[in-house]
Amino acid sequence: MRCLARNLSLLAAFAAVGVCAVGLSAGPVTAAETETFVVARQSIADEKAVFATVESISVVPARGRIGGTVVQLKVREGDRVAAGQAIATIGDEKLVLQMKSLDAQIEALQAQANQAQLDFTRTEGLVERGILPRVKLDEQRTALNVADNGLRAKTAERAVINEQLNQGQVLAPADGRVLKRLITVGSVVLAGDPIVTVAQQDFKLRLRVPERHARFLKAGDKIRIDGAEFVGEAAKSGVIDLVYPQIEEGRVIADATVEGLGEYFVGDRLRVWISGGARSALVVPASYVTTRFGIDYVRLQKNSRTIDVPVQRGRELPTPALADGLEILSGVSAGDQLVRP
Repeated sequence: MRCLARNLSLLAAFAAVGVCAVGLSAGPVTAAETETFVVARQSIADEKAVFATVESISVVPARGRIGGTVVQLKVREGDRVAAGQAIATIGDEKLVLQMKSLDAQIEALQAQANQAQLDFTRTEGLVERGILPRVKLDEQRTALNVADNGLRAKTAERAVINEQLNQGQVLAPADGRVLKRLITVGSVVLAGDPIVTVAQQDFKLRLRVPERHARFLKAGDKIRIDGAEFVGEAAKSGVIDLVYPQIEEGRVIADATVEGLGEYFVGDRLRVWISGGARSALVVPASYVTTRFGIDYVRLQKNSRTIDVPVQRGRELPTPALADGLEILSGVSAGDQLVRP
């Protein structure tokens, strides 16, 4: 009898605990006990996806300054070059022959100048002693001046030929990267022919926007690039620098600056999000949305009770007021009160 009484008392205690638990789970959750958020419409940027290409600010050719045969080519595609760096050498056999001819003429003129100097010195001594008239001294001085001037003229002409030989060095016009070689060693080129093309070092993102979005595009607008476009890197953002006034093939061209864009591949295509105007949207904190079995839910408070409502989520929209803002496409309306789960 004593054991039976003890078991009955334990059963009564368990039943009381179960009643209390059922009462707690069935009771309504008041606003004072939870944190709520009132859904309201906000004006956000209506982003559009367009394609952009990575391009250099300008692509400039490195040209030969003289004609001749390419005897040396020091760069290949992809090499980085600095402004003024020698990237090729053009040789001209005619200039070498002219240089040898001028060297021989300079030696002959130098000998004539030395002889004119000796004659002038000898004549000057004889005139001082009264053996020769002074007119002979004037003649020798003139001959010396003619020899000196002839020597200087040939020396200057040789310097011109030497400079032409030095101009056989093809120099890089700017800092950048070699995109393409246009000739090979042994090619015959004329003065002004391009040898290689060089993309300047600073790269830009060139956008081609359909003209229907052109009225919304202006310098200073921000752009966004998904992280999926960069393997192993986070999403990037940039700023539009210039919007070109000419429309080509129904598209508006604009340049944007993006940090960490890379500087090797030119012409790489990326998907970029730009502002295409403004629209209203329902933005809620992402912490108020839960996902169960692949379906997103929010908890609404209605008539002192809370219910879970399925919603369709949009993209993330961080704002100054909501750092974890998330757009809700359907399932809630403006004025609904959400309860943090």
